[in-house]
Amino acid sequence: MKKVQASSLLETLQTDTRHLLLKLARLQQLPANRLVQQPGPGRWSVAQVIEHLNTYGRYYLPKLQAAINNAGHTPTEWFVPGWLGGYFTNSMMPKPDGTIGNKMKTLKGHNPAPDIDAGKALHEFEQQEILLLQLLDKAGEVNINRIRIPISIAPFIKLKMGDVFSFIIAHHQRHFVQIENIIG
Repeated sequence: MKKVQASSLLETLQTDTRHLLLKLARLQQLPANRLVQQPGPGRWSVAQVIEHLNTYGRYYLPKLQAAINNAGHTPTEWFVPGWLGGYFTNSMMPKPDGTIGNKMKTLKGHNPAPDIDAGKALHEFEQQEILLLQLLDKAGEVNINRIRIPISIAPFIKLKMGDVFSFIIAHHQRHFVQIENIIG
């Protein structure tokens, strides 16, 4: 995989996260009944999509925070994505035209219930995004190549911290395409 400046990667991810926060602010202006309305049988509502993202945040954000807090202050100038981390990120990333390429099955622990409190789910996601911004900022002080984070689907597999940040944000972007398709 191609190496990138670590600071540039982290800045790009922060910009992407701020952009998602702007989209979230627009969602928060919608009536709650629109946020919980499922667009069809077996299809998720906006609130369910956000709750799905929250389940990943509940797993990854504490692990990222602990890893940063326990790491020494040895930042790296370059980040080289791992082959598996790069694969996961690229599989999540929406296409350049804003569409989602391949459909994926949701894992059991990340399937949202149909009766979600939209306001609560959106607020939690907002708090997670704010924490994510803080962690991306602090990650500039550590080596995002060396620190490994266990993945949620198989904790015995650990990815580079830079790959985990990239995956999380690509996952968010993917589902915000889904949200835009739901609300029209």
